[in-house]
Formats: sequence, structure tokens, C-alpha cells
Amino acid sequence: MGLYLIFMGVQGAGKGMQAAQISESHQIPHVSTGDLFRAMRTREDELAQRVQQIMAEGRLIDDDTTNEVVADRLSQPDAQDGVILDGYPRNIPQAEFLANFLEKKDETVNAVLLLELDHYVAFKRAFGRVKASDSDETYNIYYNNEGVTYHYDDDPSGTYPPRLVALKDGVELQRRPDDANAAAVIKRIDTYIEATQPLIEYYDAKGIVQRVNADQSIEAVRSDIESIIDAVK
Repeated sequence: MGLYLIFMGVQGAGKGMQAAQISESHQIPHVSTGDLFRAMRTREDELAQRVQQIMAEGRLIDDDTTNEVVADRLSQPDAQDGVILDGYPRNIPQAEFLANFLEKKDETVNAVLLLELDHYVAFKRAFGRVKASDSDETYNIYYNNEGVTYHYDDDPSGTYPPRLVALKDGVELQRRPDDANAAAVIKRIDTYIEATQPLIEYYDAKGIVQRVNADQSIEAVRSDIESIIDAVK
């Protein structure tokens, strides 16, 4: 039997980081639908061309196409012993497709890892994210902020809100545009709540949701996740 895990969590819960670490330690791929769709841009097969056309037209990728893309990825040799799914399923029809797909392989979802985080903390983790322009070093003005200073620059015209300027050793740090927009951050949190609540209830009814307190150190969260995996394998 393989190890099939679904990671869920609001932005800032650290599910991407934790999934990457679990992927390495258990030698199963971390599969993000966002990464899968981006990878389709470099492929020339019929499925990729369909996805490219949908994205070029600015349309949302429908459930059937999304399911086909995921099934294609789960059929690859490196995914035969399990996988960590991130960003999929997004709704109950996708969850039912996944269950049927795995059942044909005599497999099942072992656990849904729900990384729980207070939504105000989630907002601060996203809104406060900054990174160095010349490296992968990341910081947060509220938490991981040693050596980081910040201030707000007013817009001279008064047309736009003040701009957050974060500095490390006198060098300005970068922000993702979507993190810099507080309304966009809140919208992502609201969208997550609306989309995931039915899924959480769906998987709760199956008894496979495992809740993890994400408001801990990275190491403590990792330890909790490993304990859950040990219990469900």
C-alpha cells in the first residue's frame, strides 16, 4: 500500500514547506496543481494543449480537465508509492474522482492533514512576508524579523495607500504583489474558508481528517505530522 496524503491549510499555515519536507523524507512526490498547470506550458501533447488554450482564454480550468491532469501525474512512475496532494481536490466532485481513481489501484487517501491557523495570524504571515532580492532568504516584519526594519511611505498624490518599505542591512526587501494588497490577502482567506469547509466535512465523515496546530515552530509541526503518518501507514 502506498502513502497518499492531502495537505490543507490557509495561506501562511506552512503547508508548502511541510509538504516539501515530508516529500523528501518519505520519497513521495509533492504534487501541487498550480505547478502542474504551469508545467503544461512546456508540453505539446493534446492534454497540455487543451490546458494552454483554457489559460490563454482566461477561463478557469474545469473539474474534468483538472482531474485528467492530476490522474496523468499520479500515473507517473515516481507516484506509484504515494503522493502528497497540495491544492487538490478543491471540491467534492474532485474528491470523489480521486477516491475512484485510487480505488482502481487498490489505494485510498490515508489522511487529510489540516494545518489549522488562526485567520488573523494567517493574515499577518502573508501580509508581512518579504524576501531578499539576491537570495532565497525570507523574512516577516511581524515574526522572523531579526535585522529587518520597516516604515510606510505615503503616496505624494494621496491617491494610493502608503507603501510598506522593509529593509535588511539597508537593502530593500521585496514583497509579492498579492501579499502587499491587504484586501487580496483577506479575499484569499475568505475563498479558502468557503472552498474548504465542505471538503473538511466530506473527509471528516470518512474519519481521515487529522488536525495539526500550525501555530508552532516548523520543527514542532513537522513532528506532529510525522506522528500522524506513522499512525496511518
